[in-house]
Amino acid sequence: MTPAIMTTAQGPEFRAAGTDLSERRRSGVSTGPLIDIAAQPDMTSMLWGADGTLRIGAFTTIATIASDGRIAAAYPGLAASAEGLATPQIRHLATLGGNLAQRSRCWYYRNPQIACLKKGGSDCPARGGNHLYGVAFDLGPCVAPHPSTMAAALLAYDATIITYQRSGLSIPDVLGDGSNGAADNVLLPGEMIRSVELPAARQGERADYKRAISRSHAEWPLVEVCARAVVTNGAFQFVRLTAGGIAPVPLRLQAAEAAVQGQPANALNIQVAAKLATSGAKPLPMTGYKLDLLEGVVRDVLERLAA
Repeated sequence: MTPAIMTTAQGPEFRAAGTDLSERRRSGVSTGPLIDIAAQPDMTSMLWGADGTLRIGAFTTIATIASDGRIAAAYPGLAASAEGLATPQIRHLATLGGNLAQRSRCWYYRNPQIACLKKGGSDCPARGGNHLYGVAFDLGPCVAPHPSTMAAALLAYDATIITYQRSGLSIPDVLGDGSNGAADNVLLPGEMIRSVELPAARQGERADYKRAISRSHAEWPLVEVCARAVVTNGAFQFVRLTAGGIAPVPLRLQAAEAAVQGQPANALNIQVAAKLATSGAKPLPMTGYKLDLLEGVVRDVLERLAA
């Protein structure tokens, strides 16, 4: 018997650069009508406030964010995250809004002949199947990690999202808490991201980004970490650690943050924080290796920030 093609809900979909949507349509996973977005000026601009805040239009390309010198100075973790994702060709087309709203990269979701929760199915085939690249923090019925690198970086910077219907949305407000396996975000039907707002950087802060991947280029991360810190008189006065690739949503590593907050920026404290980065993890049978990667990446970024 020929299996029925299982596609995602076939309502209208927005198309900007289409770097993800085009792939889904080629494979037959997405077949609904398209709404091409005509970008307004405020969706392609970067507006700096007198107080050091920044509003980035949703149509701004990832390459623009990665190459902007003022962003690199104020929000180096965001710039490094943008520079690290995908390929130069993709970065020059892909938009900030599109990266936040992209769909799951799970190979079961991407196969049009396999049902899954995100295509109206009753369960997650990856949970009982090949989930080698799945979550290490099992927060809900779907075990695919959220694919947005920019979401993890924006979470580190306490960014808020503006849509045409709402404003002041946090990253968890937009992406949820991982408990809904049927969706990659919790935007309302027809709701479109308009821009992202970042608060002013802290005085004297530094930041870093690092990812662990299975090949040297053009790969979604197994684990990625964006880290911010203020180091004064040899001690961590402020620390923010966020991670992607490990859960259905980007996560703040709060236990690791607390371990070094106010403490000397030395190897011992950094090692303790790295160990605590895996607090609350519930790896799948095939994803325990991600906890070792997470510990190592957190240690590396904290060491670089402390140097």
